[in-house]
Amino acid sequence: MRARIYQPARTAMSSGTAKTRHWVLDYAPASAREVDPLMGWTSSTDTQAQVRLRFETKEAAMSYAREHGIEADVSEPHKRKPNIRPGGYGDNFATNRRTVWTH
Repeated sequence: MRARIYQPARTAMSSGTAKTRHWVLDYAPASAREVDPLMGWTSSTDTQAQVRLRFETKEAAMSYAREHGIEADVSEPHKRKPNIRPGGYGDNFATNRRTVWTH
C-alpha cells in the first residue's frame, strides 16, 4: 500500500496560511474509478481513497507509516517568500507621501 505525506498548500482565494501547518497522509488509489452508465456517477471499490490522516509533524506521519507498513513518499513544502515592504500598509496613507497612490 502506498501513500503520500505532504503539507497542504493554501487555497487560491486566501493569502493566509490557515490549515497549512499540519501534515497529511493520503493513500494512493489502488483501483481505477468507474463511471456508472445509468446515473453517470463516478465510483470506486477503493475505500482507502476516502481516508485522510492529519499529523502535527512530518516525523509523526512518517513514524505512523513505518509502524503500519505503508510505503510513503514525502513531499517537502515550497515556502513562499515573505512580502515585507519598508513602510508597510500604513505608508499607503502617509501625509508626506511623494508619489501618487493608485490601485
